[in-house]
Amino acid sequence: MLFFWPMGRHRDKPKERDLRGFKYFKILSGMLQTLHDAACARDRAHNRVLHMDQYLTLLLVYMFNPICSSLRAIQEASDLAKVQRVLKVPRAALGSLSEAARVFDSDLLVGIIGELVRRLRPIRHDAKLSDFDQIITLVDGSWLKAVSKMTWALFRRDDIHRAVKAHVHVELLKGVPVAATITDANSSEHAVLAERLEAGRLYVLDRGYAKYDLLQQILDAHSSFACRLADNAVFEVIEERPLDPDALAAGLVRDAVVRLGCKTTRGKLVQPVRIVEIACTPHRKPSGKTARGGPEQGDTILIVTDRLDLPADVVALLYQRRWQIEIFFRFFKHVLGCRHLLSTNKNGIELETYVALIACLLIALWMGRKPTLSTYRMLCWYFSGWADEEKLQAHIAGLKEQTPQT
Repeated sequence: MLFFWPMGRHRDKPKERDLRGFKYFKILSGMLQTLHDAACARDRAHNRVLHMDQYLTLLLVYMFNPICSSLRAIQEASDLAKVQRVLKVPRAALGSLSEAARVFDSDLLVGIIGELVRRLRPIRHDAKLSDFDQIITLVDGSWLKAVSKMTWALFRRDDIHRAVKAHVHVELLKGVPVAATITDANSSEHAVLAERLEAGRLYVLDRGYAKYDLLQQILDAHSSFACRLADNAVFEVIEERPLDPDALAAGLVRDAVVRLGCKTTRGKLVQPVRIVEIACTPHRKPSGKTARGGPEQGDTILIVTDRLDLPADVVALLYQRRWQIEIFFRFFKHVLGCRHLLSTNKNGIELETYVALIACLLIALWMGRKPTLSTYRMLCWYFSGWADEEKLQAHIAGLKEQTPQT
């Protein structure tokens, strides 16, 4: 279980001894320096105090230190001599921090995220996934609760609920998020993905993305997919494939080449595809109940893919690994604190989200591999002052002594 720090209660002002993790920022110093003069063209008086690289550094302080739980706490942290000396940031007024969320262009961080991703090596995974000719990319979206004044984030078509949605891409073999898009909660997940498609990827998707026109767009972008279908999906079987021992051991009950869709939808995905059917534990809600807990499912799940060449058990393994993006969302919200939005401005929320992605990349670079749940807990204890530097370093050394990366 991950460590959670209390949200919303009164806190003392941050003290120097409360703030840790500054070593994470060293790798970024040169990259962020290139953003120092961003948005200065509008500063005709040449009196800007808080620059973009400094603002982003303060956001990283927020990500890495649970004692900083609000914009006010970030402002108080900027008043500490250690923060100013080590991180080269000035004292920032609340007004300057609020303005920064509007004037510093979030798109400027995309290149930095890409550079950090390129520095990462693949982590060790199941050997069956090690020689893929495409980049295995997990995609999903998650809601973040918004405040009432955020009229652009209207949700459920009423004047009460507000929410934004983070649409995130995670590279499985590197174990890190590589892209994110922020929209209002009503935005279509599959429409957002269609705008972000890249060549050379294998997109692993849940059934919310099972739109035949989207699957065709993925193929047209010279990529592939492994996507869960609805239990009542319609298809015409072209070929039934035999199941080998590995497939049977993985719980597969069917492997077939099919034409997907009924007469009215078959033209949206023109080529034959493959359906792998996997036995699972059924989830059914009690009769007459509307309890939460996800949609119902039967005794099997259907995975569709255009990769006819892959062993059937590898297709099942790919979908099983999709759960890694759910673990990221938990880390994103509860460890990095991003369920609390620091800005009501869309650009400001994008800045916070991109800095969270950078924080994840920095952790992966420092660790040399994807952190485990145990590592997440150790980081939180360290950031909270419950574990000292020696204990954290011993944990990292233990990770590096394990089986080397592939």
